[in-house]
Amino acid sequence: MTTGLIPGGQPPDPQPTGMPQQRREPAGHEALHVEEGSSSSVITARAAASFEPVGRSVASARSFVRDTLQGWGFADIVDDAVVLTSELVTNAVVHAGTSADVVCLRTGEGVRIEVADRYPEREVPLQEAAVTMSSPDREGGRGLQLCAALAGRWGVEYTPTHKNVWFQLDLPERPVGTRTAGPCLPADLLPLADGRVRVAVVQIDRAGAITAWSEDAEELFGYAAEQVTGKPLADLAAWPHTPGTGTGIAEALRLSRWEGTYGIRGANGRVTPVYASHLRVRDTGGEPSTVCLLVRDHERAVLQTPSRVPASDTNTASDTPSTDPFEVFIGSPAPDDLDGLLQRTVERARDMLDGDAAFLLLATDDETELEVRASTGLPSARQRFARVPVEAGPGRYGSARMPAVHDDLAAVPGAVPLLNGTGMRSVVTVPLKVEGRLTGSLGVAAEAPGRYSNEEALRLQFAADRIALAVESARLGELERLRRGSLSFLVEASDLLAGTLDRDQTLALMAQMTVPTLATWCAVYTIADQASEPYLSYVLHEDEDLIDGIKSLLSKVPPPDPVPTPGARVWTAPGELAHQAALRTSMRSLGLSAGPTHQVTPGIGPTLATAAALGGETVVLPLVARNRVIGMLTLGKPTDEHFRQEILELAEDLSRRAALALDNARLYSERTAISQSLQRSLLPPGLPQIDGVEVEVIYRAAGEGNEVGGDFYDLFPIRDGAYGFAIGDVCGTGPNAAAVTGLARHALRLLAREGLSGPAVLERLNSAILDEGARSRFLTLLYGELRPREDGSAELKVVCAGHPLPLRLRQDGTVEPAAEPQPLLGVIEDLELYEQTVTLDPGDVLLCVTDGVTERREGSRMLGDDGLADVLTTCTGLTAGAVAARIMRAVERFASDAPSDDMAILAMRVPEPHKD
Repeated sequence: MTTGLIPGGQPPDPQPTGMPQQRREPAGHEALHVEEGSSSSVITARAAASFEPVGRSVASARSFVRDTLQGWGFADIVDDAVVLTSELVTNAVVHAGTSADVVCLRTGEGVRIEVADRYPEREVPLQEAAVTMSSPDREGGRGLQLCAALAGRWGVEYTPTHKNVWFQLDLPERPVGTRTAGPCLPADLLPLADGRVRVAVVQIDRAGAITAWSEDAEELFGYAAEQVTGKPLADLAAWPHTPGTGTGIAEALRLSRWEGTYGIRGANGRVTPVYASHLRVRDTGGEPSTVCLLVRDHERAVLQTPSRVPASDTNTASDTPSTDPFEVFIGSPAPDDLDGLLQRTVERARDMLDGDAAFLLLATDDETELEVRASTGLPSARQRFARVPVEAGPGRYGSARMPAVHDDLAAVPGAVPLLNGTGMRSVVTVPLKVEGRLTGSLGVAAEAPGRYSNEEALRLQFAADRIALAVESARLGELERLRRGSLSFLVEASDLLAGTLDRDQTLALMAQMTVPTLATWCAVYTIADQASEPYLSYVLHEDEDLIDGIKSLLSKVPPPDPVPTPGARVWTAPGELAHQAALRTSMRSLGLSAGPTHQVTPGIGPTLATAAALGGETVVLPLVARNRVIGMLTLGKPTDEHFRQEILELAEDLSRRAALALDNARLYSERTAISQSLQRSLLPPGLPQIDGVEVEVIYRAAGEGNEVGGDFYDLFPIRDGAYGFAIGDVCGTGPNAAAVTGLARHALRLLAREGLSGPAVLERLNSAILDEGARSRFLTLLYGELRPREDGSAELKVVCAGHPLPLRLRQDGTVEPAAEPQPLLGVIEDLELYEQTVTLDPGDVLLCVTDGVTERREGSRMLGDDGLADVLTTCTGLTAGAVAARIMRAVERFASDAPSDDMAILAMRVPEPHKD
């Protein structure tokens, strides 16, 4: 065995040679151990699965790893594990073409995942040589690069029959059991609340369903207790969905203690921002539940746990090292997440300068815009993620790069766009800078003018300098998590979009992938061609009850312009119409217009809810494929909410993939429609009624409907009392086969109606096929003329040119060939064909088929001519339609797989005379 080690990695574990399908093996009393150098880790759980070398196995492997890690409670590292597993399994099943074995091992330190394939001859690194990575632009080989970038430790193991790549992801440290308390404060220093503070008390069982709902919850959200009891909290919670960041609602309810901000969707359809404190408890029977205390977001001080600031001893201050200014300002321990750090910062800044409000904005990478990320004392839901330009354009933020004091904003309107319409009069703002680069802006505002001077600006700047580096570090960490989550999201999206060529399903997938992950609602407009107007094709909202209302409102707005410029652009028309509709509805509810109030009250709720759903920021992304705008992807937020720039960039990536998938579905649909139309043109529009002869035809085309088959049939009148019939099979499928099929069917009719005999008709058709040159295909054809007689029988003259022989079924159940084989058409020039005469007596059946019937296979077995004859012997006394149906049913039952070749069956029967 040869082992390849990556510098800095650890030796991989020896692996068992066999892995069963989809098994999970939690460790019992006999713990397993993983030896790594001088240290060992106890394996507390193990899960393994094997995947076949087919493309769908990659998605199955991702789902297996995601389900395993989430089941173990390791949501923090799921995205990294899924991305690495996806690359390694792709290398195995797609590029190497072998099956892949995936093993997940849980230890006290983290998670170790191993992917083994059966192609060991690929890029064997030497143990003590530098590792040369493959180019990131090549089709495969990025798995090891991703391991090096994302995993804490990794390595490769080679045997004569296997290659095993393993990586280990370490779990982030989670402080447990921390309790904090705030100091005693005089009454005039306590947080100020508006009126009575309502604290909603909600209890959730282990399944996430609501079991208790207090009176304050009814007042805050509009639901009576009996309306929500037994329903999942997830149905009401508007949880922030950002790939790669934050904790989901299911994870939050399982934590022993959790605090944070989310929304609750009320009975009126509006989302109320709340600050919540969750405490997980268990009753005397051991049954766990979660008690949730919720207040309005601007009253968060009522519930928010204060952080303990280390007390300073003034008597020994000169003898002890000075306290870190950052910890003095922000408190200790500092929040781990960016949102918590920013919120703590604005609250401390407001308290430090005794302000009424504070806000913090972060700069974009190019420093041209600032994005609102935290505020206190302001309508944060309205402003969160709103963006303002720094130096140019309307509403610019002119004081971002230097400290600034505004004594009275009424004298300088628009100086700080964030404070427009808030009632704030004086404000001090300072920049956050790291190594001279603008990373954000911190401000404190008061309702009274003239509150701040340069002294307060210097104090605030000193605090900003202390936290700037920590904020930037947390921001970069959030961006990295978002990038990893976005990568996993786009991998899944690409897989789903590539899995269908149906246009309607593609539209549905586009919307379902964006809602609620990227947006609250989504609308997809499509453009059929350059001259067509955009058409509203699909609408989706996370609340299904609002979809019809959104469709109705959007139908009253002219669609957005199909501009091919990449990137998201703001579309204000839906929001303006939503606000107008809400205003009209409110006026009607007050009896100011539209008649008595009681006549309009039933429609107020849905209309206001729909208006609230469309009242936030709406953006449009073009769907561009093959240098043409084929539609627009419209994303929206509810009232007063904005999109993060990172989410818009992720949506832009998704729109490019979705546009190509949608255009592929369009091209596939067009090709299928053309092929089906061409196939129909190669078959007769209808069959004539023949006195004294029953005729039935069954035709089944193989494939997915996007290829033209080579089988055809025809039955047509030649002259009075005589009919021509034909059944044939052109070699191959596609346009060339279709050309020969069309030539044969139309030439047969023309030549037969010229009065030529059957052999003469086929000889001229043979010459016409050979004249096609390189496009010509050989053709097997059974052609005959049918003439009913006065005595109740029918005379047939047939020529069988290389085609399966027609079978004659007599009344006594015997089956025999009705013609002899002759050379096929389209191969040699000088054909000498002859016709044979067959008489069908009353009750006799003539069965003609193509080779798709006789060559039906199940493994090594084939139906064949003998099998067809055996089935036909059971059809004595049946009508022509019943004979054809029984033959087709027997052919379909012969094999379980779908037919791989076209099939045509032509049955003709002379009925027996009626007995009086």
